[in-house]
Amino acid sequence: MSLRSVCVFCGSRSGLNPVHAEAARMTGEMLARRGWRLVFGAGDVGLMGEVAKAAAAAGAPMLGVIPVHLLGRERVERDRTTIVVTEDMHERKKVMFMNSDAAVVLPGGAGSLDEFFEVLTWAQIGLHSRPLLLLDVAGYWQPLLALIEHVIAEGFADASLKRHFQVVSDVPALEAALAATLV
Repeated sequence: MSLRSVCVFCGSRSGLNPVHAEAARMTGEMLARRGWRLVFGAGDVGLMGEVAKAAAAAGAPMLGVIPVHLLGRERVERDRTTIVVTEDMHERKKVMFMNSDAAVVLPGGAGSLDEFFEVLTWAQIGLHSRPLLLLDVAGYWQPLLALIEHVIAEGFADASLKRHFQVVSDVPALEAALAATLV
């Protein structure tokens, strides 16, 4: 069986609620325990850093992807990590996703939203059928889910849009959902 890889999109900040950092650490540990490779943004800052440090400490193989313009702004997590340097953020997103069997979106800001919507759009137009999961720790993604319902109610998307992603409320549910699809 080939190595399974999980792309994790998340904030380069930690946010204000410490439950998000704990979920990020638990995600990194879970990936290592399952023997899955972490594919991430290569930095050691924010939730991204929490996932990476926990995954590295637990022995997970890792692929970090960072655009050249961020090399001086983010310290690159190098323990157990293969690093790919891209020209820009768009290429970073594409390389991360194309090297993964599934994508998980933890809490984050504009970048995480961009990553979620691009991967969701790729699924909607038939470019992939890989699992896309939102980790809705402490209800973080509830406003986003309400917006998606609004977009559907206003006729700008079909209800089938919701079939292209799954919402899980905690890391054990995330692990179960990934285990069901990464066979």
